[in-house]
Amino acid sequence: MKRLLLASALLCGMAGTAQADDALKAAISGDNRTPANALRDGARHPYETLSFFGIKPTMTVVELAPGGGWYTEILAPYLRERGKLIAAGNELASPNADARRGAERFMTRLNARPTVFNKVQLGVFEPPRKYEFAPAGSADMVLTFRNIHNWIPSGPDNLKALFASVYTSLKPGGVFGVVEHRLPAGQTQDAQASTGYMSERYVIGLAEAAGFKLAAKSEINANPKDKADHKSGVWALPPTYANKDEDRAKYTAIGESDRMTLKFVKP
Repeated sequence: MKRLLLASALLCGMAGTAQADDALKAAISGDNRTPANALRDGARHPYETLSFFGIKPTMTVVELAPGGGWYTEILAPYLRERGKLIAAGNELASPNADARRGAERFMTRLNARPTVFNKVQLGVFEPPRKYEFAPAGSADMVLTFRNIHNWIPSGPDNLKALFASVYTSLKPGGVFGVVEHRLPAGQTQDAQASTGYMSERYVIGLAEAAGFKLAAKSEINANPKDKADHKSGVWALPPTYANKDEDRAKYTAIGESDRMTLKFVKP
């Protein structure tokens, strides 16, 4: 009898995993995606990346600094019925005009597709001014995609507070998933991250100093063609092409940046 119950439990678990996988694939292939965003799936690997982090449709997930909403388009429908997505970004009432404009652009995107985005909750994540995005111990997962280089210039005290806010928001066992442009091993980290590239060791150190444990790393988003030695830094590469037509064919051949993919866990 015990064996039958165990077998039944295993089958149910496998079915649940398959359903979660199907739901994630459906969110990625859904018609809510902006066509230009979907074209980048081959470079950003959303299914493999989110699966590596261990996302489930019943989770409370915080997306830090969602920017234009590339991942929000996937996370919102995936979590809409059984989970919760908190988009943590700039505040509409921010005293900073640029931050307000960014928040307004993001809200315009959400309001344009209410059937997809009307359950997205908003939190404030505006370094170094304010971190109010989730109650302590409430989140199953916090995700950030290619953002840490933007936070480095704010200084060590802010970085400490920033990573502490992420750690505090997570439940014990919660996951902090990071994707970031990767500086080649052996190269010195620019104190201002002016090229957009970050040392993997440096990023791991920031997270570990906050109390996180590195659970796993992946080469899902690796690109060995990228040597991180471009005029205009990472923004020389697609899709930005900061140098416009200068060496455009070369940068197109390289493709998007080499990226670390790190999974941290709150003990």
